[in-house]
Amino acid sequence: MLSDPKSTDRQPAHSASTAAVHAGEAREKPGHSITDPIFAASTYTFASTQAIIDFLEQGIDREEYGRYGNPSERVVERKIAAIEGGEEAVVFASGMAALVGLLMAHTSAGDEIVFFDECYHRSREFCRKHLSRFGVGFKEVTTCDYDAMERAIGPKTRFLVSESPTNPHMSVVDVERFAAIGRRHGVFTLIDATLCTPFNMRPLEVGVDFVLHSATKYLGGHNDLLAGVVIGDGKKLESVRNLRGIMGGINSPHNAYLLERGLKTFPLRMERHNANGLAVARFLESHPKVERVFYPGLESHPYHEVARRTMRGYGGLVTFLLKDADWKRAARVVDAVKIPRIGPSLGGVESLIEQPMVMSYWNYTPEERARFRIPDSMIRIACGIEDSADLVADLAQALEAA
Repeated sequence: MLSDPKSTDRQPAHSASTAAVHAGEAREKPGHSITDPIFAASTYTFASTQAIIDFLEQGIDREEYGRYGNPSERVVERKIAAIEGGEEAVVFASGMAALVGLLMAHTSAGDEIVFFDECYHRSREFCRKHLSRFGVGFKEVTTCDYDAMERAIGPKTRFLVSESPTNPHMSVVDVERFAAIGRRHGVFTLIDATLCTPFNMRPLEVGVDFVLHSATKYLGGHNDLLAGVVIGDGKKLESVRNLRGIMGGINSPHNAYLLERGLKTFPLRMERHNANGLAVARFLESHPKVERVFYPGLESHPYHEVARRTMRGYGGLVTFLLKDADWKRAARVVDAVKIPRIGPSLGGVESLIEQPMVMSYWNYTPEERARFRIPDSMIRIACGIEDSADLVADLAQALEAA
């Protein structure tokens, strides 16, 4: 049964909603509670010296020390693996910690990583400024240029990495084609699927090796926790889990509880995020003050056909450009909205709005911003689960006010 972590094959035998509520959990829990308890312990004790020896020699499934995991975290990992359709999951303290842990566990000096260039700027910074200090090379190619990615692969290439959809341009990768390139060359493939979520797309099903999520976003869903997770084959994740125990990039028991609670309503929230994102994108596309909208659910989006073929829905993130506007005029729109808060994240129940040029690229030169395709007039709205009519009306008054 799905609710028994010892008997499930960790594949979601039921619908996404049923798996989100029950997967990974024991049917009977300590104290007969319906919810999993928070194990606020850093240390787990043994009944005898022989119990320690049995644990070490027989691989008994139990906890030892908090840096290596806790029971609440194990439940969350099983639940996310089931929702994503993966064998195992490893939860980290943040999405960036998950990326760092995965790449460091599977690369060595002399290896190379190839990225599509529409990537999170901190991911790029980690590879260019930090992983490179350990002798790991880094290449960027134009997003969705699969021929360029294949040409960039060399004998030392270890990973192909992409987001899908990308942030903030919302480009959608043909994950089946992406995975096939990796298989042909014997290279690991990683999709950061934070924006699409396993509700809208499951890259593991088409042969991608690893899926990464900033669980801070849609999986947690309430703007109240930080977490990251990598999902994939259990053997490929062994070194990742071991390195997490060494580096200490773990999550707290209370955060694990919050993440488990958020996951139980994940499919319900995604239905509203999808609906709100599409409604807001359609409104913005029709507005005379808007030059362009980046949202894969729109027929005008360059990757709409790929999105329609590979995604169940299109998420709540919408990016748009104002006509004939500098960053100050864009700021007036951002400042005029009444419902979304100004902030850098996405995927929570509350809508958020920001200017990528200000929030993430303020210290970049104009030439660098142009290279990363971040215009001064760009605005990003992360639709929450409010009423779509209210969000549209609020954006309408903000655009008129500016």
